[in-house]
Amino acid sequence: MQTIPIEQYGELLDKKHEKLTALFAPFNAPALEVFASPPQHYRMRAEFRLWHDDGDLYHIMFDQHSRQRYRVDDFPIANELINCMMKALLPLLKEQQVLKHKLFQVDYLSTLSGEILVSLLYHTPLNEEWEQAACRLKERLTEQGFCVQLIGRATKQKICLERDYADEVLSVKGKNYVYRQVENSFTQPNAAVNCKMLEWAINCTQNSQGDLLELYCGNGNFSIALAQNFRKVLATEVAKPSVAAAQSNISANGVNNLQIVRMSAEEFTQAINGVRKFNRLNGIDLQSYECHTIFVDPPRAGLDPDTLLLVQNYDRILYISCNPHTLCDNLQTLSQTHYIERAALFDQFPYTEHMESGVWLIRK
Repeated sequence: MQTIPIEQYGELLDKKHEKLTALFAPFNAPALEVFASPPQHYRMRAEFRLWHDDGDLYHIMFDQHSRQRYRVDDFPIANELINCMMKALLPLLKEQQVLKHKLFQVDYLSTLSGEILVSLLYHTPLNEEWEQAACRLKERLTEQGFCVQLIGRATKQKICLERDYADEVLSVKGKNYVYRQVENSFTQPNAAVNCKMLEWAINCTQNSQGDLLELYCGNGNFSIALAQNFRKVLATEVAKPSVAAAQSNISANGVNNLQIVRMSAEEFTQAINGVRKFNRLNGIDLQSYECHTIFVDPPRAGLDPDTLLLVQNYDRILYISCNPHTLCDNLQTLSQTHYIERAALFDQFPYTEHMESGVWLIRK
């Protein structure tokens, strides 16, 4: 597996800066604001296959191109909590046959707050004997100082020993925000850069007038932090676990001006355009919202055509993108009515080609 010395990080980030600047050039974007990642221990989640080798058990990864297998004993890009758990977990798994039998994968989801979720994936059904052994494993890890939640997964089966989430605490502009992060649901992979994204979004929308509409809100990562800048916030998310986590986060952070609706962006576009009625909007008076600002953080495919037209109706658009090419496709339309006031590069995935970006658009 190819490794890249951390000394090259600055050079690689400069190349991303050049590429994204070139992509934004046709839209007369201002100079990019660049937000670097820590050069190591930045990734908050990791997934590994487990290899059984004559009684031994270790993490492996496959090269995406050659499919060659590599043993992984240390993983410098993952945060230090994951690295510590990797070393502590395997010896304890090897002590109990029921825990290592047919075990093929382990997923780690860590936090800056010190909590970590460990999911053990099996090719065989889990029974009471497994659950008892897993309880002993959790006790041993707790004795070693880990604040850990253990989850077992097999086909159509999920066993949580206590709970399937961890509560993250992020410090943004001197304020702590609590975010419930649910196992097997989307969370921001780079906590340090996520904090920078939140700060940038708060700064862009400072002194905003009226209300905010947010599409694709996930667990409320941006909604919670942005609510301070608006009279009211209406946010949509289609995934049930993320909606439940968002509701918990609203309560944990004492936010009283944020409403989450379980709808896709496409469904909300149909609702607000009067194409369809949805029972999920019962009790929500859309006419009471005076949304002059919209925030979108769509999937890699970008905004669908109808949602793109909806977004274009707002005076101010905050657009975070995990794919600058589909963002530029959308900007072909948005730039007809809006100009880019600010643009940013967020290096969520160092040492890769991936570029997370953001634009703050104002109506011409």
